[in-house]
This record gives sequence, structure tokens and C-alpha cells, in this order.
Amino acid sequence: MKHTRRRFVKNTATAASAGAYLFDIVPARALGLQGEPPPSDVLNIGHIGIGGRGRRFLRPEADMTKRITAHTNLGGDGSRIMRPARSMALCDVDSGRLDQAATLVGGRPRLYKDFRRLLEDKEVDAVYIASPDHWHALQTIMACQAGKDVYVEKPACNTIEEGRAMVKAAERYGRVVQVGSQGRSQPGAWQAGNYIRAGRLGTVRKVTCWHYASPDGDWTPDAEAPPSLDYEMWVGPARWIPYNPKRTHGAFRWMIDFGGGQIRDRGAHVMSIANWIMDCDHKGPVSIRATGEPPKDGMYNSAVTMEVSYEFKNPDWTLVWAQPGVPSTTLDARYGAVYWGDNGNLTVTLGDGDRTFTDQKAKDFAAECDCGKIFRSPGHSENFEDCIRTREKPIMHMEAAHRVASLCILGNIGFQLQRGLDWDPVNERFRNDEEANRLLSRPGRGPWHL
Repeated sequence: MKHTRRRFVKNTATAASAGAYLFDIVPARALGLQGEPPPSDVLNIGHIGIGGRGRRFLRPEADMTKRITAHTNLGGDGSRIMRPARSMALCDVDSGRLDQAATLVGGRPRLYKDFRRLLEDKEVDAVYIASPDHWHALQTIMACQAGKDVYVEKPACNTIEEGRAMVKAAERYGRVVQVGSQGRSQPGAWQAGNYIRAGRLGTVRKVTCWHYASPDGDWTPDAEAPPSLDYEMWVGPARWIPYNPKRTHGAFRWMIDFGGGQIRDRGAHVMSIANWIMDCDHKGPVSIRATGEPPKDGMYNSAVTMEVSYEFKNPDWTLVWAQPGVPSTTLDARYGAVYWGDNGNLTVTLGDGDRTFTDQKAKDFAAECDCGKIFRSPGHSENFEDCIRTREKPIMHMEAAHRVASLCILGNIGFQLQRGLDWDPVNERFRNDEEANRLLSRPGRGPWHL
């Protein structure tokens, strides 16, 4: 094989919106010499959305060549050699964030402001998507079509139609898709799942989630978008609304079109663990009852307080999302869930990032017995990258993520209509309620539609 030295491409702020920096691949690395892995052993990662959450997925160039040996206790001894990964391509509609990420990564990452150009890059193997919620579905589907494996942040989608389209895309194109409800990959969730699946609580008939309320917001005036932000691209498939700093970076989640309130934010973590423990990754509720209060004033339109009750059948159990709800009496946390069984209850708190905790009795039981026969993830990103190699489904695969996102979406629809709803989880339609069924999809905007 002939190895050639690639030329550097000088980039300017203008070129960064459409072009890329190219790596200078040195002969030693190309040949796998001097302890460096050859290109075939390196996972080339692209990043779409590199704000607060997306920045955490970046792999500095200085660390790229380190082969990580993770010793895990999965019921036996041994080690797992992870494929080294490089953040080779970065994309964000905010050039300020793009420049910051490039500095953090180091080297010469390829820079894009249009994610479509990144997806056209044949050298990118997989993408981490951490854009605002309303972009998750289209970017995931287009990444699958481009032959990329995908880690996309939660919630998976904004509508039921989007979620089902994501499932079909992952299956049709044979892609590994992991959704970022990280709690499933944390020790606390595994300990709780092991305890409950082993029957220590008897039959669990109810799971009650609690969380603090969403904000009311204020009346910060609309403004011109800063020059660094391509606001037209930021809005993308959502309904157009003038730029406002209190509706974009971070704060977008309090707008139904962009985010969907606490239930779609943290609910996608807390209820993900519940669905996993209750073995409902391929199921849905048969009815939804929602109550609550909208904002009394201000620009936001997600529920401030709300309580949603979901009824499941075969097996029969009830899931309750409540903000604020009633916190656990055994563990102190701002949000979490209590699992109520015939033989007592168990608490699992938080569920995002690396913060998932459970009661001591579940920890003690897990130290003695791996009886629940429940998968123990080595970590959420680690599980994703393992599955890229094995082509197995990750712990938060697309069908599971769609079912969790559906809970959040259905809760918001019930709150919006202020009435009980009967749901067909197989056909994913409301029974005898066409007004509610019209809320299961959205038209998109301009070129951005399913």
C-alpha cells in the first residue's frame, strides 16, 4: 500500500462554515509504528452540537493514541481493550462554540457549521449528536443514511412520528444507535435492577417519580441573533420564532417546540431507568392521565407543575411522573423514583450523567448476588463504542429510547389537552381521539422534514 503525506488545508473563519481542517497524518501513525495505532484501529468521531453537553464527548488529540484497558467485573475476570478514538470533525451553528471546541481538541480537527457536510465526510465512522432536542431526529436519521453509527443525546425525539422513523432508520441502515439516557449505564441503576429483577420486592405494581417544577420564565425582549450564531439553522425543522437569548442555548428546553419541560429533560433519564428495570423497552402504556399548571406569566409554554399517570398492561403496573411530587424518604435527591412492590420499596435517584444512586439494601445484595440477570454496562459511551465493534444493540437502543421519549411526549399531550387519553402502544395512535392524534407529528419547516 502506498502511503502519502496529506497536505494541510489552511482554514479561515469563513471557510470553517463550509470546509474543514485536514489532519496531517504522519507516516509513523499511518504504518502503526512507534506504538501508535494504524488508521484502521482508530475510531474517527464527528461531533454535532458542542455546547455544554456536547463538549463532554470531545477526545483531545493528545489522548488519541492511548489504548484504554478497562477492567470490568461482569461475572468474571478479564479486560476489555477499547478502540482508540479521535475527535476528527466538529460541527456547531455557533462559531464561538466551534472555535472553543477546536481549541479543546487540539491538532487540526475538521470544522463545519452545516452538519450535512460533516455527514458527507467518508472518514467519519460515528457521530455524537448533542444539538437541541428538536434536531435529534433528523440528524440521527440522516447520519444513519450516511452510514454513521450514532450516539444522540436524550430525549430521542420531539414527536411519536419522529421516534418511529428513527427506529426504522437504525434498522434499515444497520446502524448502532445509542441514546444518551446515561443512568442505565451507572452502578446504581444496575444494583436496583438486579435487586428488583431478582424478586426482592415481590411484584412491583407502581413506580412514582418526583422532580422539581419547570420555570415560569420572564419577558426578556426578542433581539437580533449574534453574528456568531446561524439562527436560521438553529431553528431548523421547528416552527419559526424570533431569536431570544432566553429561548436558545440551554433555555430552549422550556419551549414545547424545542424542548418540552422537565418531563422531556429529566423525565427521559428517570423514566428510562424505570422502563429498563420493568422490562418495558418494547412496550407502552394503554392510558395517560395528566393534570398541572401552565406558566402564569412569561415566555415559556411547558408545564410548570404537572402529574402524569401511565397505566401499563401485561404486566399491570402504574408509572407516575410528578413535579414536584413526593421525594423518597430514604435518599435525599432533587429527583428520582420509588419502586413499590409487595415486599417493600426501593429508591433510585437522579439518573443523568454519572449520578445514579440506590438504597443500601440493593448495594449489599448486588455485592453478594448477580441474580437479576440484567446487563451491566461498562459506561454509556463505552457501551456504544463496544457495540460499534460487535454490532450488538446498546443498552439504550433506539426502540427503547423511542418508548421512553413517547412517555414524555404523551404526558405533554395529555397536559395540553387536559383530559384522559387512551393509547394503543402497538399502532401508536390514540383511540377515538383525532384531535390528540394530530399532535403525534409536526410538518417540519422548509427543507427540514421527515
